[in-house]
Amino acid sequence: MALMVVKFDLKKRVKLAQFLWLMYWFSVMAGVLVFSMGLFFKIELRKRSEMMDNNESHFVPNLLIAVGLLACGINAMGGKICYDSLDPIKFSRWKPMLKPFLVSCVAFNCLLVLTALLCFLMRIPLQFTLAEGLKNALKFYKDTDTPGRCYMKRTLDQMQMEFRCCGNNNFRDWFEIQWVSNRYLDFSAKEVKDRIGSNVDGKYLMDAVPFSCCNPSSPRPCIQYQVTNNTAHYSYDHHTEDLNIWKRGCRDALISYYGGMMNTIGALVLLVASLEVIVMIGLQYVNTSQSNLADPESESEGWILEKTVKETFTDIMDKMKAMSKGNAVEEGGVDGVATVS
Repeated sequence: MALMVVKFDLKKRVKLAQFLWLMYWFSVMAGVLVFSMGLFFKIELRKRSEMMDNNESHFVPNLLIAVGLLACGINAMGGKICYDSLDPIKFSRWKPMLKPFLVSCVAFNCLLVLTALLCFLMRIPLQFTLAEGLKNALKFYKDTDTPGRCYMKRTLDQMQMEFRCCGNNNFRDWFEIQWVSNRYLDFSAKEVKDRIGSNVDGKYLMDAVPFSCCNPSSPRPCIQYQVTNNTAHYSYDHHTEDLNIWKRGCRDALISYYGGMMNTIGALVLLVASLEVIVMIGLQYVNTSQSNLADPESESEGWILEKTVKETFTDIMDKMKAMSKGNAVEEGGVDGVATVS
């Protein structure tokens, strides 16, 4: 017995085709939106690619771009099929291709759901790639004369001001690296000698942060040097004082930014998938209601599945088993011929 049988007369078939034609073009616009969001996300990642440990994070935006293009192509074709279904002669040309097209629609919907799932899960790999990438980026902050790293200082400063963050995990990350280039240090000065000699790596370390860590909303002038030295500043206690530098780490800020973006895109992709399911079901009704139609003006029946879900699944499994047995027989025949020869 067919699943969800609906009776159609000529008027209902025309209305269904017109409605689906309109919905397919809405789906084309949704595909353009998915493509645009993927492109935008890819550009946002490229802006800060220097602070990421690898290129794996570009897989999801590339997938979104591909899915958006596929959605435009598939839905434009679906719209054309629905438009031609109003003319029996034109629609007869599409009939041999409708079943493979509907199967490809099912596969595309599965791809959409998978893409949405990857969008929601992208926060996890992004945490690892940003953790290592930002750690290395901070080390290269001072290398303004090194080819390939000369813009790292500007990139980090812009990021810290834009996202109101400081360091990788927090502002103390700057205390553990030398972020001032040697060309700006007077090695004859006692303070410089003492700081370099105070650690085994021979680096100029200090409890200070770059200017981009300063909070411009603070009423007090920015304390970016000797941040943990209470005696160096009047009426100051770094344990209790509300520091006028950003406390939030840039990794957390970037993950929150990208994570929010990916959650929005993931929800959009799921919405597109829902729309695709609706138009796919509608197209199946158009196909089945006109498959055995002798008189264009007569009444006909349409359905989603020719049999029940259980029977359809059983038929698919039987076909797959038959195909696997056929392949096994062919391989056995080839082996037998090879042995005889």
